[in-house]
Amino acid sequence: MSSCVYLSYVGLGANLLHLPYCHEIAKKDGPVTIVTLCKNLAEALEDDPNFKCIIYLQSNHKKISDIFKLSSFLKNLNFNKIYIFYPSPRIFIAAKLAGIKNIFHYPLFKKKGLHLVNAAKSFTCESLGIDNCPTETEIIVNEEKLKINLQNFDRSKFNVVIGAGSSGPDTKWGEKNFSDLMNKLNENGNFFFYLQSGLGQNSITQNVIKNVKKKNVFDLSNLSIREIFPYLKNCDMYVGNDTFVHHVTSQSKKPSIIILLNTPKAYSDYSKFQFRIIPDNKNLEDLSHNSNFKPESISVEKVFNKVMKLKYSIKS
Repeated sequence: MSSCVYLSYVGLGANLLHLPYCHEIAKKDGPVTIVTLCKNLAEALEDDPNFKCIIYLQSNHKKISDIFKLSSFLKNLNFNKIYIFYPSPRIFIAAKLAGIKNIFHYPLFKKKGLHLVNAAKSFTCESLGIDNCPTETEIIVNEEKLKINLQNFDRSKFNVVIGAGSSGPDTKWGEKNFSDLMNKLNENGNFFFYLQSGLGQNSITQNVIKNVKKKNVFDLSNLSIREIFPYLKNCDMYVGNDTFVHHVTSQSKKPSIIILLNTPKAYSDYSKFQFRIIPDNKNLEDLSHNSNFKPESISVEKVFNKVMKLKYSIKS
């Protein structure tokens, strides 16, 4: 039986957030095909045996007329089942027109207030007829890749991935805050940093690196997803903005400190390895894409203390 998981999300992080549910479906149906709007998901999951194929859909088919194009695309893939992780009437109609016999989908027309984790968990349980499913899983990277990558690590040091970039302009903690944090950590321990700020954000990387007094920073930003993932699996900790990186590190059982300014809590609401830092005197429910908190609302001291506390708990 050929099963499809349809992930209607562009960002790599949002796609990886749904990985536990894809694994749960594959556990029942065997290796599945993922259709996604994320262009680098295939590279991220290339070592995962739970997936038969990952297909990048270049258009998100927003127009009514695009329903027929999407239907034709799906029909050519000959799926018997499709799991649509999004409340989209368009995708549902396209799947119907494609003649897919078993269509599982979110409740239609209920996008407002959608909690990505709660919605995905509830949908997976209902679709598979199970009482519960985990909200976290493990990112799979080939063991030989990890072994080769370990040669880049000095295990006498505490290796921290710093996520200084992010897709939103108001979700970044700020270059100075990161360089100040790294300098303070260097004064209090034996650290090495792997800096990730993403393609097109080279100025962030350069500004952070030039202001770190000790030259113990390796730049990951120009590497491919395929090259970055082993570093994320082999590190000791993640500290940074809400980026795809913490979805990898937390699902690799690494403590992941996520600095949240104007990001809904749902993106970091599913793993015991996620540790969130938010502005003082605020609740997680106060955070949204419109909350308008400034980088200075979270102090370097606050993040530093959290890093040292978790570092101590790991080493003890």
